[in-house]
Amino acid sequence: MEHRYPPAIFIADSPGLDFLNSVATPIDSEVDWLASGDGLIDWLAQAKLVPATVLAEFKASAMPGELDKIADRARNLREWFRQFVRDRKGAALTSDHLKDLEPLNSLIRRDEAFTEIVAAEDGGSLTSVTSRRWRSAESLLLPIGESLAKFVCEEDFANVKACEGHACTLMFVDRTRRKARRWCSMAICGNRAKQAAHRRRSKRDRAA
Repeated sequence: MEHRYPPAIFIADSPGLDFLNSVATPIDSEVDWLASGDGLIDWLAQAKLVPATVLAEFKASAMPGELDKIADRARNLREWFRQFVRDRKGAALTSDHLKDLEPLNSLIRRDEAFTEIVAAEDGGSLTSVTSRRWRSAESLLLPIGESLAKFVCEEDFANVKACEGHACTLMFVDRTRRKARRWCSMAICGNRAKQAAHRRRSKRDRAA
């Protein structure tokens, strides 16, 4: 029977960092939402990176083990990019980092995205939309690569932080006015920190 994970975590305020947070420890044990091909499909659906119809087609037509191999590549991409971010967070990126991003550029060069003219939702005017040719299961990695590229080019790495929670691996973009965000979520790690501080104060009071 297929193991069902809890809903994926999207707290980073950036799709690129949310991809890195696709492995986490929301309670006591680690959860990897990309652990299998089915997991990758579910995560892409929750992240809204791939149309539901496309995901359904791949899930129905993929050869045995094909999606698991793509999930393995997604995990390798995630861990490479995690190290890139951890090594450089806290300071702005420059063109000097371009060579280090070649693995990402190598992926997104394979993209077959195109822009076409369609009828607007109001039915009376025209608009343009960007679509993608989904030629193989490997193309499921392309919207992930696109989100990572946007993160690199549009976010200030000086505002990228790792949660200060004990054993928490989640990262986020700090968009607070004073850049004082410390936790992935006040409801999770923030609350745990408050409880731990309360226990320490109570212990000191009893000792006194």
